[in-house]
This record gives sequence, structure tokens and C-alpha cells, in this order.
Amino acid sequence: MNAPIVVDSVAALRTQVRNWRQAGLKVAMVPTMGALHDGHISLVRIALERADRCVVSIFVNPAQFAPTEDLDKYPRQLAHDLDRLRDAGAHLAFTPGVNEMYPAGFATKISVGGPSRGLETDFRPSFFDGVATVVAKLFLQAAPDCAVFGEKDYQQLCVVRQLCRDLDLPVEIVGAPTVRDVHGLAMSSRNAYLGEAELGIARELNVILRRTAAALAGGADEAGATDAAAKALVSAGFQKVDYVAAREAATLSPWRKDRDGRLLAAAWLGTTRLIDNVEIPSA
Repeated sequence: MNAPIVVDSVAALRTQVRNWRQAGLKVAMVPTMGALHDGHISLVRIALERADRCVVSIFVNPAQFAPTEDLDKYPRQLAHDLDRLRDAGAHLAFTPGVNEMYPAGFATKISVGGPSRGLETDFRPSFFDGVATVVAKLFLQAAPDCAVFGEKDYQQLCVVRQLCRDLDLPVEIVGAPTVRDVHGLAMSSRNAYLGEAELGIARELNVILRRTAAALAGGADEAGATDAAAKALVSAGFQKVDYVAAREAATLSPWRKDRDGRLLAAAWLGTTRLIDNVEIPSA
């Protein structure tokens, strides 16, 4: 595989995409914060199935981190990421610095309602404003035909879809299945923070969610089942559970048993916060 073209300015990104478009090529984008793992690479493969060229952005977005969160220690490994993108067949890596994305005097943010309410927002109030703002900028900078996001960050996927609908951004949003390790743990850049003992506990998250989703699909009381799941996570070794919640899959509004649902959770292992979600089949 050829190494991807690497650009760190919006002007260079637009020039390359314009050249591809003049050649009649379709462009897909995979926005990331780097520290690429097999989950990210699965998004690149889906992008390559849907388009002639794949742009991967690598940008640790400060606008989606609260002052108390892990911006400074978030894993950064650009050389390794570029090797992975070469092997996956990506065509361009967009690696802007903070000053390129948020130049001096930057004063605009995008706030998305609807699916952003509750869940993550209850604990990270500014998170989705930061996500929506950077994603809108990336779409305006790269003008992709489609963009691929993982279902592991399910609320984020719903927010990005709402963003594109509401602002008439001509980008098809493709949701990609969560990639898991052999034990069922969802791939995440933050898994690198976990030691072996913590990894063993982390792998219980998906087990408990799947068991709870099956109970809900079978008619279990929602409040009782989600409360039991939260207690099971603590019993498994998680220090704190932010939420275990059932939501309607398309809108993240309160779940109804006759609609497809998602069971979403966020829980802490030491200083590491893990999220996951599973499908709740309709009755």
C-alpha cells in the first residue's frame, strides 16, 4: 500500500479534494482523534467500500474536553497512526494543529438539541457542542460525500445525523458496527489506560448490557432492569456508574417496547470512563 498523503492545513486539504472531484472521484471521510485501533480501521474499510478516496482526520479536539478531563494525557501516536492508515489503504490524513482548527479570535460554536439531551450531556455538558462544531468544520473543509462513524459512540452518531439534517449538510452519515475484542470489550483508545486486572472487569460491561437488553426485550420492567444492571456493574468491580439507560434507537427519546431500542451505559474504572451500548430488539 502507498502511504497516505499527509496535510495539516485546510487549504492543502481542499486542494487535494478538489483535484479528486475534478477527476470524478467520490470522497469519504473518517473523523478521528488518532490513537487508531482496529475499530477505526474498520471505519476506513467501510469508507473505501463506499467511495474512491478516503480522508481520515486526526485531531484531538480540545473543544469537546472539559477542564477536568484527559485532554493532556489523551494518547497521541501520529507515526503509528500513519502506518496503520497506509496498511488500510487510506488516501489522505488530515492532521491539523489546534491553531489551524481554532485560529485566534475563533468565537463560534454549534449546539445540537434532540439526541444530545441527557446521557452523556448530564455528565459532560459541553461535549456535544464541541463535537458538533468540529464535525461541521471538518465537513465544510473536506466536503465529503459520506462520513463513517462507529456505533460504539452511539449518542454521538445520532447527534451527527441530526446536525446534518438540521443544517442541510450534504454528507451521508454511515453508522458502522462496534468492533470488539475476543472477550466482547468495545475497542476504544482509552482502553490503553487499563491494566490487565481492569481489562478483566471492563469486559463485564458488554456481558451485563447484553443480559439486560435480553431481559428488556422479554418484557422486564425498564427501571428495575437498568437499576439491576448498574448494581451488577458495581459488583463486577466498576467504581461508579454514570448511567444505564434504554432509549429509542433512532431518536434517543424514551424507549417504547414496540420500537427498536438501544441500551446505553457509561461507567468508571479508576480514572478511566468507558461507554458501550447494545441493541434492544423490538417486541
